[in-house]
Amino acid sequence: MLDDALRPIHGGPDGGPEPLYDFSTNANALGPNPVILEYLRQADPSRYPDPLYHRTHRLLAEAHGVPESHVAVGTGTSELIHRLARWNPLRGPILLLKPTFSEYARAARALDLPLFEAGSPEEFLRLLPRSSLAFLCVPNNPTGEVYPFLEEAAQRAGGALVLDLAYYPLMEKPFPLPQGAWRLYSPNKAHGLTGIRAGYLLAPIDLTPFRHLAPSWPVSVYGEALLLGHLDPEAQGWLEESKKELIRLRRLLAQGLRELGLPVRESPANFLLVRVGQATEVARRLREKGIRVRDATSFDLPEWLRLSAQKEEAIEALLAALAETLAARA
Repeated sequence: MLDDALRPIHGGPDGGPEPLYDFSTNANALGPNPVILEYLRQADPSRYPDPLYHRTHRLLAEAHGVPESHVAVGTGTSELIHRLARWNPLRGPILLLKPTFSEYARAARALDLPLFEAGSPEEFLRLLPRSSLAFLCVPNNPTGEVYPFLEEAAQRAGGALVLDLAYYPLMEKPFPLPQGAWRLYSPNKAHGLTGIRAGYLLAPIDLTPFRHLAPSWPVSVYGEALLLGHLDPEAQGWLEESKKELIRLRRLLAQGLRELGLPVRESPANFLLVRVGQATEVARRLREKGIRVRDATSFDLPEWLRLSAQKEEAIEALLAALAETLAARA
């Protein structure tokens, strides 16, 4: 029997029919990025990728100004998180700050590693010197928090402090990241291409042994195309323009929710949290109306939904359906 602690928790696909509107995924709702789509069209699926990804590693390293050996590609952030847990040289505790992305804890439990789940920034900083691998999502999923102690955390880390930057490219005002921190990038969300699985890790050490832990050819030619397209200045230009609209749409969504009398916690990226009471029940009723949302109960936030910025038509439909659902429950 599958251990429930290891069961994957995903906020998007739920096995049901495709919804009319999907607020459950934090992918860029204005995508897919047309520049990267052209890279995907030019990829040749009849060939193997380079098994060592020489060109991809080199170009990523040049873009970030780091040695080539300090870069490792992988099949998205989740695969890299699990590989980091396996590579954990000290087999020491893994540390996270709740509530956050479930894959950090899942990676520790899969390997029966000690797991520290801090409930506050103060506890996180106190436990940090005793951990061998610590994860922080920047901005955090699902709360959107950007922790002000990143520099201090990088200095106090007993092992690797890993910053998961899945939503960092979607932030309204990105900020410099601390030196010495490890960095996970998954550009598919920012470019609206979550069906393409590819990401990469940057670290202040030689990652060659970490690369060797991956299965052969972990990234497909389409994944390579995504990573290379992500570096294209035209693709970055499209992302910057789309961000402006996403921020406007997030604010529009937040305003509409507040007009319904609901508490809202906005992130600095393209998503927010809204307090609706019994989130699981509200999510179920909205799904029946063709609208998928992210029930935050799995984050230990049973009264909250996480919603992403969507186009105006979708926002109007959600607000109307939510008003009807809440009225029926009153």
